[in-house]
Amino acid sequence: MTLMNELPFKVAYTDPAASMRLANRLSSYIKQIPPNKRIVVVCIGTDRCTGDSLGPLIGTILSKYRSSSFDFYGTLENPIHAMNLDDTLEQINRTFAAPYLIGIDACLGSAASVGMIHIGNGPIRPGAGVKKTLTPVGDMHISGVVNLGGFLEYQVLQNTRLHLVMSMANLISRSLFVAISISARGDHVQLQIE
Repeated sequence: MTLMNELPFKVAYTDPAASMRLANRLSSYIKQIPPNKRIVVVCIGTDRCTGDSLGPLIGTILSKYRSSSFDFYGTLENPIHAMNLDDTLEQINRTFAAPYLIGIDACLGSAASVGMIHIGNGPIRPGAGVKKTLTPVGDMHISGVVNLGGFLEYQVLQNTRLHLVMSMANLISRSLFVAISISARGDHVQLQIE
């Protein structure tokens, strides 16, 4: 069912073909989900910190698309963070029978990886960049490297450029919507925005 032997996929948000490459890779994962599993996108982060707002921004952008093909949790208005993560996961599991979770979060990395978007099998580990241990989320994950890691992580997240985070959020949300739409309706996709 999963792409177990493949290396994690990564693409720079500045790559002119990034949207197409992300949508194609996401679609290859999503097409393998059994039709009886509901896709639930879990966008993790907080609106109180620029660097950690990637997830809630993606959730807010996804809320503008009309689709019956997936559900999502985590927006700027109702973010999912360390204080409510476990309660949200419990709510999701009460609402949906064995859903397929896509975990999305910002992360920190090396100077060369800032601006990279990663897609991989298995859960995302929220809080790892700031040395917190939180419940892992997702059957697959999407992460965006928003700044440098390794030193003064909280200050680094507070001083992350909003332009970078917004650009990545727009790219990821559009690519994810297209990938889910392709998988749900075939190869012809028509974007609908409220």
